Amino acid sequence: MQLYARPLQRLIDALERLPGIGPKSAQRLALHLLRAPADKAEELARAILDARTAVHQCEACFNLSETARCPICDDSSREHTLLTVVADVRDLMALENAGDYRGAYHVLDGLISPMDGIGPENLHVRELLARLEDGTVREVVLATNPTVEGDATALYLARLIKPLGITVTRIALGLPVGGDLDYADQMTILRAMEGRTTM
Repeated sequence: MQLYARPLQRLIDALERLPGIGPKSAQRLALHLLRAPADKAEELARAILDARTAVHQCEACFNLSETARCPICDDSSREHTLLTVVADVRDLMALENAGDYRGAYHVLDGLISPMDGIGPENLHVRELLARLEDGTVREVVLATNPTVEGDATALYLARLIKPLGITVTRIALGLPVGGDLDYADQMTILRAMEGRTTM
């Protein structure tokens, strides 16, 4: 027995395929969209279609942009001698939302993961090395997640970049602000100790 009308079920199924949306959230969103005024639903549909057609990768850093180069790459007030490498655009957005970083970025579009068949040739590594050739960048910050894949990618990139005479650093890893030592795992505590700074 079919529980929902077919168009409603298709909408629920489509929403459920979005990351972070489970069955109940998909149902709630679908019902909200059905109750919303028609112009609001059309506005959402148009926004999705417009974003799909107008947004593409920046030719320099692979951030998302509606122009050939993203606003960060085109901002002359940013410190282009400092380049932070991230796995994906979400990481770039997280660093930008923190509000204090004024350097440039390079988005790899993933991490090295042999188990998933992803090697360096599947990432924007060649493009990263090409960006470093002109001598503008003096420091590369590797801001990959502290996972097996993130660590492997950071180590691989460090081995390629260090011989170019460019300083390579890794973001500090450890305890979050407000975190308790007694709840932290052993690896987090070890990394917090290794990443300690002078006061």
